[in-house]
Amino acid sequence: MTHFDFSPLFRTTVGYDRLMRLLEDSSQWTESSTSYPPYNIERTGENRYRVTLAVAGFAEEELSILVHENTLVVEGKKKETEGRVAFLYRGIAKRAFKRQFQVADHVRAVGANLDNGLLTIDLVREVPEELKPRKITITNGAPQATPVDGSKLIEREQAAA
Repeated sequence: MTHFDFSPLFRTTVGYDRLMRLLEDSSQWTESSTSYPPYNIERTGENRYRVTLAVAGFAEEELSILVHENTLVVEGKKKETEGRVAFLYRGIAKRAFKRQFQVADHVRAVGANLDNGLLTIDLVREVPEELKPRKITITNGAPQATPVDGSKLIEREQAAA
């Protein structure tokens, strides 16, 4: 696989650290990723998503879901069985797994469900009000005088002192 050097971009950008880290790590994910367990990523609404993993044979207590710094991590570790079993053929995977997903800012996990060997994780994007677009109303008549030089700010600072 071709390796890209993103260091020139680091020298000319500010505040894009997370994006650069994602670009650098993406080549490692494709090289080292396996197809186990298989999964789907669905969009279930305008700001709703669902990740579904096929985790047949895993119980709830053998699975863990962690969201940390825009990364959703799903892990499965099978518990050892008490007695020894002599397999004539072993075709059902019993291996542990760790699957990671990068989630966007303001996306959080709101619930998880295990049913018939499918683990579903529901995610929702909740953009804070101050980041949403807002409409400015237009009024008729002469504009109200607003201080451009910050004189109100200076008056408040002097009153506070």
